[in-house]
Amino acid sequence: MSTQRYDAKMTSQLLFRLLPFQILLAVVGSINSIVSTLFASNAVGMTSMSAVGLYQPFTMVFNALGTILVGGSTIMCGRYMGQNQLQKMQNIFSLNITCSILIGLCAALVLAGMSMFDLSGWIAKDPEVRAAFNQYVLGQAIGIIPLILGTQLSAFLLVENKNSLTTIASLVYIVCNLLLNFLFVQVLKMQAFGLALASSVGLWIFLGVQAGYFFSKKAHLRMLVRPNDWKELKNIFVIGVPGAASFLYQTLRGIIVNSMMTTYVGTAGLSAFAAANTLLGFAWAVPTGMLAVSRMLMSISIGEEDRRTLTDVMRNMFRRFIPLMCAIVVVLIILAEPLTRLYYRDPSNPVYMMTVWGFRLLPLCMPLSIISMHFVCYGQASNKQVLVHVLSIVDGVIGVVSFMLVFMPILSKTSVYAAQNTVYWASFFNGVCTTLVVIIYAWICNKKCPKNVEELMVIPKDFGVDEADRMDLTLHDMQEVVQIAEGIQQFCLAKGVDEKRSYLAGLFMEEMAGNVVKHGFTKDKKQHAIDGRVVYKDGAVILRIKDDCVPFDPGERQKIVDPEDPTKNFGVRMIYKIASAVQYQNMLGLNALTIHI
Repeated sequence: MSTQRYDAKMTSQLLFRLLPFQILLAVVGSINSIVSTLFASNAVGMTSMSAVGLYQPFTMVFNALGTILVGGSTIMCGRYMGQNQLQKMQNIFSLNITCSILIGLCAALVLAGMSMFDLSGWIAKDPEVRAAFNQYVLGQAIGIIPLILGTQLSAFLLVENKNSLTTIASLVYIVCNLLLNFLFVQVLKMQAFGLALASSVGLWIFLGVQAGYFFSKKAHLRMLVRPNDWKELKNIFVIGVPGAASFLYQTLRGIIVNSMMTTYVGTAGLSAFAAANTLLGFAWAVPTGMLAVSRMLMSISIGEEDRRTLTDVMRNMFRRFIPLMCAIVVVLIILAEPLTRLYYRDPSNPVYMMTVWGFRLLPLCMPLSIISMHFVCYGQASNKQVLVHVLSIVDGVIGVVSFMLVFMPILSKTSVYAAQNTVYWASFFNGVCTTLVVIIYAWICNKKCPKNVEELMVIPKDFGVDEADRMDLTLHDMQEVVQIAEGIQQFCLAKGVDEKRSYLAGLFMEEMAGNVVKHGFTKDKKQHAIDGRVVYKDGAVILRIKDDCVPFDPGERQKIVDPEDPTKNFGVRMIYKIASAVQYQNMLGLNALTIHI
């Protein structure tokens, strides 16, 4: 039994247990562009490839809209989860779904109007590319609603610990997208419209697979016909907009970058950048998945005012996520030419080497981007709006565009290859800038150079309870459980708690932790541990027990009375009768029980 240090192993295990599902979900988001570009380059031609590339800024806009809702909603749900307020989580869920449908419908109408009335001249000036672009935009309009709504449901399935359903939906989408592209593009010769239509139909299927769960009785989160607190919508946007602003900035950046490549490199540069950037969407799924699981755990930690878990999440990012990403980057660099040959096979064509260097240089920014993404998310959850806005604008526009404006005109006089590589090096320079912003922000706030993770995060001193007012326990077996009561009683007495409540605190923790060992540890062959905590705050004693065993709701068990054995479940019934409040929830695959005495 440990009473000195929270067992950070549970946090790390949870992060890596959820990570594969979130990576796969993020991969699905890139499948659309990847499959489209492969069919465009191999079955349709360079014109459609350019149309796909020109559409990427629009993709960033819709990602931004989805990120606003996902970021704001999941952070608020995490806070309410940490505070055991399920009804408020229901309200956030309902507001999110309602807004997702409305935003998706409006965006679809805008795209359809732009296509049908030929309003894309400001984007595609070449008549042939413009015609292909209009077709592609019309096909994409059909899938905007499931694109935005599907992302939201995936985030809430994470809360429900139904990651397997997202995995199934993702695999179904991948298969359908490939088959539909073959049918629409290869067989029916529907050109650019077929490319977009295939992904749109696939997204509707993806949405349908996920949505079914929320109409079942198993779902904790249910759609309210009338959300009971519309004021929360403002909070969702206030929290979500700063983090999503980077996508809007990236849209502006995309327009500027496309314009500069057209001027200094030409169509070959656009095609190379589109190919490399799109296929690397698979690799970008890793940082995106990392952020998804970290966001939820950071939000819950802030809701619980749990300083140690909050810093453990960020330490995990530095110690595990970044090294893992560096290894992936090395693999991508080694595979640069094989990946290029998926799109272009003629080494004598300028677009071939431009694409090769894209695969060699663009991945270099990924490890640094993980830092920026996590600190933007942390800034959203902890209301550090200045940090979020500065990081977003530097990452979105300033870092890349400033580098290109300085070096591309100069290097273009040397060769088109040097000019094109400027785009790739600009991304790495951007990562360096955002990392420096994080350090400088902490330096200014702390008035000294940050020397550890807490100082780098600038966690307020009054966040959470003082170390002296809390007792952390990590329990591995029944022998450790039976030893904790006296220690908890002494802790409470030392804080001035009366003898009765001090005794009950130790007894309640022993009873509930013992139930977890008895009913949870024995249900599978996995190794488990109980993360226990005793907190003295404002004269009250709060017990918190968290474990990663099968769902076990003591509230349901205390209702069961056995006529043949009246003493059965007596301890649980006693706790529910005496305690001022008992709250249980199972989210993210963790049982969390909070007892107020």
